[in-house]
Amino acid sequence: MSTPRAAGLAGVVFAVLLGAAMVLARLALPGGAGGEQVEITSGGRGALNTALQLVPFAGIAFLWFMGALRAHTGDAEDRFMATVFLGSGLVFVACLFGAVAAAGTVLAAGDATGFGRHFAYTLLTTYGMRMAAVFVLAASMIGRKLGVLPRPLILIGTLAGLALLVVGSSLPWCELVFPAWALIISVYILRAARRSP
Repeated sequence: MSTPRAAGLAGVVFAVLLGAAMVLARLALPGGAGGEQVEITSGGRGALNTALQLVPFAGIAFLWFMGALRAHTGDAEDRFMATVFLGSGLVFVACLFGAVAAAGTVLAAGDATGFGRHFAYTLLTTYGMRMAAVFVLAASMIGRKLGVLPRPLILIGTLAGLALLVVGSSLPWCELVFPAWALIISVYILRAARRSP
């Protein structure tokens, strides 16, 4: 299997795993960081544990997805935008892993309230999603500048990046915009890899 096709599949895996983890976490903790009075049921605890187990694999797949996007742009990439692209992607993964580590610690301690819960929630929804927004915007700008992404995907990416940047932490379920965008881009890369010899 070619590198772009394999990495494009990794993007699909990333989108599915991260999306599933986010949905499980949202269903178990509908109030987010502000729902301290919501008690986590045994089913909710199981859903959160499953979400925590999915995220490391989503992060690994995301690194392959970054490689897919870089391979798709080719050798003509702009160094400035490539640095922003790589930096924001790596910081996103660091925020994702940090948030999951904090959430796992809170869950293991049996206390889903207080500092740990707020820390995990804020790290993911405020900082992680802002880095995801920068990543999406940088990928869209690279795609536009080099002409490697069609105009509708550039528009979708720009809107997704702005949504994550401006309202990502204040609008519940908005964080699902990022895995949805990654899924759309991955499917495009897979189709482009199939068309190319």
